[in-house]
Amino acid sequence: MNLTLPQGVAVTGPLHPRFDEVLTHDALALVAKLHRAFEARRQELLQARVTRQARIDAGEMPDFLPETKHIRGGDWKVAPLPKALECRRTEITGPVEAKMIINAFNSGADSYMTDFEDSNSPNWFNQVQGQINLFDAIRRQLSFKNEAGKEYKLNDKVATLQIRPRGWHLDEKHVTVDGQRVSGGIFDFGLVFFHNAKEQIARGAGPFYYLPKMESHLEARLWNDIFVMAQDHIGLPQGTIKATVLVETVLATFEMEEILFELRNHSAGLNAGRWDYIFSCIKKFKKNKDFCLAQRSSITMEVPFMRSYALALVKACHKRGAPAMGGMSALIPIKNDPVANEKALAGIRHDKTRDANDGFDGGWVAHPGLVSIAMEEFVKVLGDRPNQWDKQRDENFTAANFLDFQPETPITEAGLRNNINVGIHYLGSWLAGNGCVPIHNLMEDAATAEISRSQVWQWVVSPKGVLDDGRKVTVDMVRGMIAEELAKVNATVTAQGENTATYDQAAVIFDKMSLTEEYPEFLTLPLYEAMA
Repeated sequence: MNLTLPQGVAVTGPLHPRFDEVLTHDALALVAKLHRAFEARRQELLQARVTRQARIDAGEMPDFLPETKHIRGGDWKVAPLPKALECRRTEITGPVEAKMIINAFNSGADSYMTDFEDSNSPNWFNQVQGQINLFDAIRRQLSFKNEAGKEYKLNDKVATLQIRPRGWHLDEKHVTVDGQRVSGGIFDFGLVFFHNAKEQIARGAGPFYYLPKMESHLEARLWNDIFVMAQDHIGLPQGTIKATVLVETVLATFEMEEILFELRNHSAGLNAGRWDYIFSCIKKFKKNKDFCLAQRSSITMEVPFMRSYALALVKACHKRGAPAMGGMSALIPIKNDPVANEKALAGIRHDKTRDANDGFDGGWVAHPGLVSIAMEEFVKVLGDRPNQWDKQRDENFTAANFLDFQPETPITEAGLRNNINVGIHYLGSWLAGNGCVPIHNLMEDAATAEISRSQVWQWVVSPKGVLDDGRKVTVDMVRGMIAEELAKVNATVTAQGENTATYDQAAVIFDKMSLTEEYPEFLTLPLYEAMA
């Protein structure tokens, strides 16, 4: 198989069947055009993250930007939504794997966010095969047959598709333009937009996206400028693209209205990306000796800083006529334990009841079996209405609300071991090509792995990293537990018929990423360099 490439473009990844159908000359020409126009700005914005982090490390605390006060005080709304995005009471998410795409489309959810990012292991095959899968799914041609011969096909009525490309920090190392790696996000967006935008419009929806990991309104402005160029390139009216921003960094919380403003012609609202948000808080304040969060199970949406963040998101969205989407509950159905299953389902119901009553217009689930519960709770509050923008919150949120990092306890041995176990188990699966993994009755993705290793790092470094029995969390303690938890993980995966090689590798990586003196910003960056 030979590709016809635009001038200056190189593809170094292996070519599997049908890869040439999406890695076409004209699609890659759009990727190259976007790269040449915007790569310098992407690098400047990534450097701005480093500069701002250095100021936070030195003791500066985030606050609302004085230079954008006029935007927060201005009288403006985002552009009207297309009909396909008016009702989003329940959204389901998952990676771009064929079976999961079909199950999510058929789940009964209003919307399906297919994911090239956190729930997808971004090896070359997954990224390009995912493009092929979406190309087929959008045209209602996707099917899948498992090893037992069971066939999966799309229903006549399917969820509205939204697509999450990779964040600004991630490259696509297998494609270069003029000798430079392209942005993973531009690669994902450029291919799927070029091949499918007009087909999506013809089928009554449109090119709809979810944008992850942004830390400022200037990063949103970059996406907006990319959308403008891409729409011009293929001849679509401006504003055809609609995008929901995942507010999953603590810095973005201070710029939610500005982010909506930058994307106002292309905005489909904001989403409370809770797991990455917790990770972001740990990462941003890692050198603050007064900062130390309790174990993950204690950091619920009811704790002060998470509650303020969620309600402020509803306030910002409804003030500007935009959807406010609730985040993911990681709980999943438990097949073999009725008591535990009932507890999990009650947890999902509690989560969605709270979100609906707070004013969210919809929320996420990770499993088709949870769609009906989430839908029921939102219908109770919304009735026949597509949203509840009439619910305007009047709280006056300050920086202190967003930075009230409680609770600090408990930190238990069981909580420490759980972080280590989940981290090793997830990383081993990720290295094997699976980025969405059920572990201990929770659906885990890269965000929860980031929390796991970040908390371990924090507890070792912080004077407050003390177990409830009085023992200080230390490097030696963690290293001993890594060996013990690896043995448990390997026993589990061996019983499932899996090879343990990637899990052994994962334990080494977890040790390095959680016990190194200098905190690595993203787990996925060095991991990506090690994968095919």
